[in-house]
Amino acid sequence: KNESWGRNEIDRFVLARLEKEGIAPSPEADPQTLARRLSLDLLGLQPDLERVGRFAREWKAAEASPETRDALWRDLVEEMLASPHFGERWGRHWLDEARYADSSGYEKDSTRADAWRFRDWVIGAINDDLPFDQFTIRQVAGDLLPEATEADRIATKFHLMSQFNLEGGVDAEEDRVKRNIDRLNTVGATWLGTSIGCVQCHNHPYDPIAHEEFYELYAFFDNADWDAMIAGDQPEDCAERIAKRQEQWEPVAKLLEEQVTDKNLATQLQAALTKLRNYDNANGFTRVLSERTENRRATYVFDRGNFQTPRTDDGPVFPDTPAVWPPLKPRGETAETADRLDLAHWMVSEAQPLVPRVTVNKIWMHLFGAPLAGTPQDIGMRGDPPSHPELLDWLAWRFSRELGWSRKAMIREIVTSATYRQASVHRPKLVDRDPDNRLLARQNRYRVDGEIVRDLSLQSAGLLSRKIGGPSVFPPVPQDVASESYANNFKWNTSKGEDRYRRGLYTFFKRTAPDPNLVTFDCPDASMSIQARARSNTPLQALATLQNEVFHEAAQAFAKRLLETELPSDDARIDRAFAWTLGRAPDSEERQVVGYLLADARKEFAAADAETAAAVVGEHAATGIPAAENAAWVATGRILLNLDEFLTRE
Repeated sequence: KNESWGRNEIDRFVLARLEKEGIAPSPEADPQTLARRLSLDLLGLQPDLERVGRFAREWKAAEASPETRDALWRDLVEEMLASPHFGERWGRHWLDEARYADSSGYEKDSTRADAWRFRDWVIGAINDDLPFDQFTIRQVAGDLLPEATEADRIATKFHLMSQFNLEGGVDAEEDRVKRNIDRLNTVGATWLGTSIGCVQCHNHPYDPIAHEEFYELYAFFDNADWDAMIAGDQPEDCAERIAKRQEQWEPVAKLLEEQVTDKNLATQLQAALTKLRNYDNANGFTRVLSERTENRRATYVFDRGNFQTPRTDDGPVFPDTPAVWPPLKPRGETAETADRLDLAHWMVSEAQPLVPRVTVNKIWMHLFGAPLAGTPQDIGMRGDPPSHPELLDWLAWRFSRELGWSRKAMIREIVTSATYRQASVHRPKLVDRDPDNRLLARQNRYRVDGEIVRDLSLQSAGLLSRKIGGPSVFPPVPQDVASESYANNFKWNTSKGEDRYRRGLYTFFKRTAPDPNLVTFDCPDASMSIQARARSNTPLQALATLQNEVFHEAAQAFAKRLLETELPSDDARIDRAFAWTLGRAPDSEERQVVGYLLADARKEFAAADAETAAAVVGEHAATGIPAAENAAWVATGRILLNLDEFLTRE
């Protein structure tokens, strides 16, 4: 009876597993739910109401024609894939893996005024559907490409997202080693789905990777230094700024070399590095990766992972990959050793099956809330086996061999499947047999990411800025947050105008003092690469959306928007409020309950003094509406903006 259920090859794999277990797939979700799901997954925003209305009407009219419905769905998918907000939503996924932050970490946690350029590069590359193999090569080794462009060099800031310790007295060589180890571990987890951090000190306890092989991989990064350039529009005094920076860089470079053996120079060097960082921040420099060409470092195995005890008697090791993986050959006939560009090409070569497999597993995760293989950061011996191994193999093959590494094409393939379009309604009969929905007998239902929680509130309130890209911004946060900074060295100056309402993606992320709204809703702390975010459910989250300044202001503007829209009755306003928040109309019981809430709020504010109502309304007062009436709608709207359904992707 399920013969006509499938829409593409994906469904064949899923249905075969379901039928083996004697389980039928769930019915298709209704058109409003499908449109909202797709918009949240692809754009991180509510869909346009008018567009959803047209889609739903045409969907209903095509009830007898699955082919017509498929065409309507494909049109909606194409519109969203073409949206510039697609790069924002999927760029945020990648920034989690890149451990993106606007500060350097550790106690001083110095500002990185140039970090946003990498974020903009990621958004642009994803919007342009830069093939994932090229997306990989540019970030791993864009600086080594022949005639590398400015964008290629900015892509290498993926490596510079590691923490940088500018505290006084720190051993700069030790910190350099730590950054390189972090880069290696990040590449291993992000692209290869391999946990290799433990191999720094000993052989891998589960996977066939030897201690010495860790340092052969480390050697790819051992001569990667950082450089700086002025990206974008060149200022009139560009040459002068570069010359002044060179004057500051030369003594720093000398100290970096001397401090390797003379640890008494540590404090002096850290002061010089801090001064250089401040100069770069103030003069528009963008730091990028650059391969050392002179005085190249020799790489040795560190005994038990200690950089102070290299096994020099054993001789240096050279860049190579573990024997368990396909061999890597340097490009060119005369090359003696491989470099990062060779590594990048090897990672996306046909001989290396890990990268497409790891990548499609995470793409699937972002569209279903759970990956096919449950540990996306580790698909080695101790990783969770995939629920549908043949499907994962097929997706990986198709992604790299038939779809040209196109992220958009892979997403299109998945979201046009019947598997994706299933309803997410809980099925009690499957609680014992498949409690985690590993068999995919339905879609998954889960809370949206922390940035999207705020974005949806601002969007419903009519406040959200749709501006793409640019420097990070500073939405309102509690005053005590910035005071957590080292020696009070950082001031959180709340942004004005449009920047106050930019998407959460653009919020300045300070590692030691992040926006508490993001932390409350499980945004990672950027200390390490994160392939899959945690999802908690705590009372603090409800308290935040009820009482935090950002969400209260959204409720104020939401009420203003409702009251200034010409509508004939309370019921009409309630219907509109549901449309703006949930993308659907309320049923009669829901309308009645919200009406009771509104009536109670009116009584409360009618009995209160005028100052109380005015304080609730704030600076978003509706024109010509008494403060008590306005405040009642603020209180009512705040409840709708705090509903589980509002914060949930169905």
